[in-house]
Amino acid sequence: MTTIVDAPPDSFATMLLAHGAGAGMEHEWMTSMANALARRGLRVVRFEFPYMQARREGRRPGPDRMPKLIACYRAQVEAQQAPVFLAGKSMGGRVATMLAPDVDCAGVVVFGYPFHPPGNPEKLRTAHLAGMQTPTLIVQGERDTFGHRGDVAAYKLSTAVQFHWLADGDHSLKPRKKSGHTHAEHLDDAADAAAAFCRRQVG
Repeated sequence: MTTIVDAPPDSFATMLLAHGAGAGMEHEWMTSMANALARRGLRVVRFEFPYMQARREGRRPGPDRMPKLIACYRAQVEAQQAPVFLAGKSMGGRVATMLAPDVDCAGVVVFGYPFHPPGNPEKLRTAHLAGMQTPTLIVQGERDTFGHRGDVAAYKLSTAVQFHWLADGDHSLKPRKKSGHTHAEHLDDAADAAAAFCRRQVG
């Protein structure tokens, strides 16, 4: 399986960074975040799920079902040396949280967790997070349509799940101009929070 590795000279851990449902490992957001994390000492490995690889061959399948996504992610974990953190944007992060209890990992980082489909807040994807034991950091935009700050406040989640909120951020952590923040600032903030979380886990 093809991967993209961003590795600083002296990394303190490996982070597997899985893409979201609509764009692959070479998307601008993925590249920017991987580079930012690498500058903070993480060896970042990007990879793609099978359906995204098929799109490179000219087909247009939808995302694979969860068992296939998990199996693909698991194969990537098994190819790494500890300490390993599971991470992902949106769907990729959700897969990471579902796999984490069954593999040897130091923690999980999610950039924009898809708590529910936009416009369907009753269709929650939080059941497994209530019993989560793996240290988990969710970096979330305050106005994310997949789960904004008001939504999340009402969820029953494990104490192992921590949050880092980005003011006025959307699902890609992007704020509106009127907020006084920029997307670049939020991506740096997200990378700072993720790297600090990972360093705490590995001591």
